[in-house]
Amino acid sequence: MQQLLLFYIFLYFSTPLQKENITTQSHLQLIENKVNLFDSLTTQIPVTLIEPVDGDTIKVLVNGNIETVRYLLIDTPESKNPNMCVQLYAKEAYLRNSQLVKSGKLTLEFEQGNTRDSYGRLLAYVFVNGESIQGTLLKEGYARVAYVLHPPYKYLELFREDERLAKREKVNIWSRFDFVTYWGYNGCLP
Repeated sequence: MQQLLLFYIFLYFSTPLQKENITTQSHLQLIENKVNLFDSLTTQIPVTLIEPVDGDTIKVLVNGNIETVRYLLIDTPESKNPNMCVQLYAKEAYLRNSQLVKSGKLTLEFEQGNTRDSYGRLLAYVFVNGESIQGTLLKEGYARVAYVLHPPYKYLELFREDERLAKREKVNIWSRFDFVTYWGYNGCLP
C-alpha cells in the first residue's frame, strides 16, 4: 500500500511527458502487482465482461486493461483453435459459458504461482454472483478437470467431485464412450 502511495506522489510531481511514459509502464506493472497481491488471498476481484471467447476463456476489463482470462483447472472441447476441428459439445460449452458470464456480477480469484499461462493469458477462478463458473461447467458436463500443472490448488478437490458427479450422471461430454481422454477429446462435428 505504501508503494502505491509513493507511486501516485511520484506521478503527481512528474513532468507531463514523464507522467505519460511512467503511467503507461506503471499501469501494466500495477496490474501485475494487483494480481500478485491477491495470489495467496481468497479475495475476488470484480471485472467487466468484454466477451466470452469459448467454453473456458473470456475477455474482461480489469484495472483499465482488456485481459484474456483462461479458466484454471478445466478444459472444454475446442471450437476456435485454427489447428483443430470443431469438437463435439464445443458450441454447447461456449453457449453455456456465455450464458453464465452474462448472468451477473463477474469476479476473478487467482491461485498463488499460477497467474499467467505461456500465452500471457490470466489464469483465474471465475465467479458470477459468487458461484464458480468452473464448478457449474464441470457439474453440467461441459468441461473436464485438466491442466493440474503446479499444485496445490485450493479448488481442485471440489472440481474433481463436480466432475465425478457429471461422469456418474453421464451428462454431455460424459455421455459418449471414449470421447473424453487424458489429453483432451476425441471426435469432431461432421
